Amino acid sequence: MKWGLLVALLGVRMFGRSQQEEEDYEDVPINKTWVLSPKLYESDVTLILNKLLLGYDNKLRPDIGVRPTVIETAVYVNSIGPVDPINMEYTIDIFFAQTWYDSRLKFNSSMKLLMLNSNMVGKIWIPDTFFRNSRKSDAHWITTPNRLLRLWSNGRVMYTLRLTINAECYLKLHNFPMDEHSCPLEFSSYGYPKNEIMYRWQRRAVEVADQRYWRLYQFAFVGLRNTSDMVHTQSGDYVIMTIFFDLSRRMGYFTIQTYIPCSMIVVLSWVSFWINKDAVPARTSLGITTVLTMTTLSTISRKSLPKVSYVTAMDLFVSVCFIFTFAALMEYGTLHYFTSNRQTKNTKANNNAQKVSGVPSFRPAMSLLQMNSIVPYHEDDDAYDCLDGKDCASFFCCFDDCRSGAWRENKMHVRVSKIDSYSRIFFPTAFGLFNLVYWIGYLYL
Repeated sequence: MKWGLLVALLGVRMFGRSQQEEEDYEDVPINKTWVLSPKLYESDVTLILNKLLLGYDNKLRPDIGVRPTVIETAVYVNSIGPVDPINMEYTIDIFFAQTWYDSRLKFNSSMKLLMLNSNMVGKIWIPDTFFRNSRKSDAHWITTPNRLLRLWSNGRVMYTLRLTINAECYLKLHNFPMDEHSCPLEFSSYGYPKNEIMYRWQRRAVEVADQRYWRLYQFAFVGLRNTSDMVHTQSGDYVIMTIFFDLSRRMGYFTIQTYIPCSMIVVLSWVSFWINKDAVPARTSLGITTVLTMTTLSTISRKSLPKVSYVTAMDLFVSVCFIFTFAALMEYGTLHYFTSNRQTKNTKANNNAQKVSGVPSFRPAMSLLQMNSIVPYHEDDDAYDCLDGKDCASFFCCFDDCRSGAWRENKMHVRVSKIDSYSRIFFPTAFGLFNLVYWIGYLYL
């Protein structure tokens, strides 16, 4: 009986010890082979952190007085946009990562990596990185501060945080709305020059998320590139890291809102050339309406732009369209003035001739426009009688005046009433040539 009880006690003791050992070990894969390794309890991590922070001064950078601290940086672009051309800035949402080595944070443990939250950030040294061309920067704090700190046993530290930045982007709008821009995002150390802190890009320095959900609207994302540069200031030389985001403007909105309406208004002003020149109210109202409409379109097209002092591509197109509509109105004004004025003079001359001779005159009056030509103008002798001795010194002369001996030789005579016929050909041809040169010049040259 005594021996049986002794064996039972030994069995229970061995079973308890094996169970205790199983609780103290966990299965860990090493080279795809499952072995037992000791567990690391929360108290052990706390002891590691307390030991690291014992005597640690977070006001001093790593390796101070020995060598510069190298900061490796990487950026993950979550989204870009919108781009504000009025204030010349754009919005970008990024995850910003910085990695450096701090020999004071080395520790010996079976756990090679400690993943810590934002509570540990304020207890160690952090680089004083700032964004040089930012107008407003916001860190995300909901539901907790969006910051992550990772600590390796060899003293390597990685610090990441999420930022939304409104950065400056100087837009050169000479080719607007066919313009392309490179919007920069610059960052550097605020207080440490290059002999204290050196910035470097990681191997995969910049990555971007899915572009389908970006709020670029008028722009298309073309690509990006990252550079490093040096700036010289009174406080020292600083390393500047820059990311350029290449954007190209989409023309769809401006084609629908400006280019097509302006072209249609110009074509509408040509309808006046097919309306009888005696229909004064119709042609006048049509011309004034098209001019006022072009003035309104010109004002609206400028609302989406800053008040720059130079001429943009859209300003040129709208201005030329305005000139065409204004020229169509002035064409009828010129035609109406000279035809009505000449008819009045001819009527007075006929009335005076009837009073003197007592015989009514039935010679038709024609208005002619003087133009240079090497071919002299001749008319059959039996067509119209000449008013000999009358000097035709004005630019617009009636036909009989031009037949007089005082008229200059080697001139060709064009009827003023035919200006509408010439305008039907000249205006469309000139506007078509302008569009050809305009689009080729801005899109391909």
